[in-house]
Amino acid sequence: MTDQVAMHEVAAFADVADQGMLKVELEGKPILLLRDGVVVRAYGAACPHAGAPLDEGAVCNGRLVCPWHKAVFRIADGALLEPPALDPLTRFAVQVVEGRILVAAGPLLPETPEASPKMAPEVADERMFIVVGAGAAGVAGAAALREFGFGGRVLLVGQEAGAPYDRTSLSKFVMSGDMAPGEVPPLRPPAFYAAHRIEREHAEVVRLDAGRREVALRDGRVLPYDAALLAPGAVPVRVEVPGISLAGVHVLRSQADAAEIMPFVEAGARAVILGSGFIGLEVASAFRGAGLAVTVVAPEAVPFAQQFGPELGGMFRTLHEANGVVFRLGAKAARLEGEAQVRAVVLESGERIACELVIIGAGVRPATGFVTGVTLNEDGGVPVDSGMRAAPGLFAAGDAACFPWDGAAIRVEHWRVAQQHARVAVRNMLGGDVAYVEAPYFWTYHYGNRFDYIGHPNEWDETVVVGDPQRQDFVALMVRAGRVVAALGCGRERVTAVLADRIGEGLSREQGDMIVNG
Repeated sequence: MTDQVAMHEVAAFADVADQGMLKVELEGKPILLLRDGVVVRAYGAACPHAGAPLDEGAVCNGRLVCPWHKAVFRIADGALLEPPALDPLTRFAVQVVEGRILVAAGPLLPETPEASPKMAPEVADERMFIVVGAGAAGVAGAAALREFGFGGRVLLVGQEAGAPYDRTSLSKFVMSGDMAPGEVPPLRPPAFYAAHRIEREHAEVVRLDAGRREVALRDGRVLPYDAALLAPGAVPVRVEVPGISLAGVHVLRSQADAAEIMPFVEAGARAVILGSGFIGLEVASAFRGAGLAVTVVAPEAVPFAQQFGPELGGMFRTLHEANGVVFRLGAKAARLEGEAQVRAVVLESGERIACELVIIGAGVRPATGFVTGVTLNEDGGVPVDSGMRAAPGLFAAGDAACFPWDGAAIRVEHWRVAQQHARVAVRNMLGGDVAYVEAPYFWTYHYGNRFDYIGHPNEWDETVVVGDPQRQDFVALMVRAGRVVAALGCGRERVTAVLADRIGEGLSREQGDMIVNG
């Protein structure tokens, strides 16, 4: 192949360190060179998920980890190993001649089934697989069914109208006015579903019977399935106080929610956010960027103390206060005042906070009220094993799945985990025996700073901080019994990329220190 196309010199072989990488340009395109001994490979230098510069990521154990959102690709062929990317890397032909690296300008076709997002062949497969939920987990699962070779019917059922979209953009970018609700990126191009024979159904599921293996829709149809992936996501928890139904009081979960909120987002407007969780404080950051006055009311003494500990939680409070957010912590709303439109939040202490907009950020609950034949947890979570199995023929992924990790059964309400769940579930729907073993990862965005968090421990013995949290340039290791069980970082993308790859396989404190200190 390489002797039939024009090859262009892009670098000297000596310019690329063994087990290292180098970004070059070829006819205006950024190309990433990766060297393994005497072998050099060339890929597109931008992550196919969100365009992150892959040369700022990490090479670990034959894997390339994206610096921004920690997608993982196999270096040998560019195959996708871990989301949030859903496509492999673009490959380019390479030759090494007399110490020079030559690369073809045109991309190669994928060479392995795992590296290809190809459409599964139309074979004599009469099975029906239903995916309930068209969010991150559902779309990743439907796409993976074709990627991994399923040839039967794939039905993707979602309650929201329109193409499935990137929900994470709502709190991070839409609320600041940087992106309109209708501009939120789709999870896959609209033509993707038809091209891969994925049937989309805009409908509400009113019953999923695990024993009978059938899904009932609001319009009366009952659909039998051979296997199903339950990925319904979650619904916001409502705060039950007087006045909660006034105009100007909103939750943020969907594009429709965002569209209802945006008319209130204008410089000088006053907003109260009920809750200091990730959605609440991301919205606070976005609102401050849009010029709103923001007060956060929450019962916690320190934001994020449960996730990161009081010191790092305090860092987030300081960052928000430095950007003008007012906190009322250790406090709860007693009532909302106004005739038709909300005009104030009154706290249990009697303090009255004037406002025109209230955002409820009190958490979410799995949207699983329609599930029968499976014993749900008290919070509505679906217990699954490490292979995401909930019952014979039924698998669960994403916000609804309560899965084993690090000796506990946990639920994680974050994007990448939902996609990872779905890909594991699909492998097992197709007869595999694959376990979810990766450390959970998510990112949160505040005032232009991206914070990476790896792990999900209930407890840890000590926190080892390298760098300066107050300047948002640090990595913190959470250590339990001499093992790193979680890490939080900001401004250290290459380090957090390595940690994202290593924590799930077991990482001692000494190994963690070596990674963080370079």
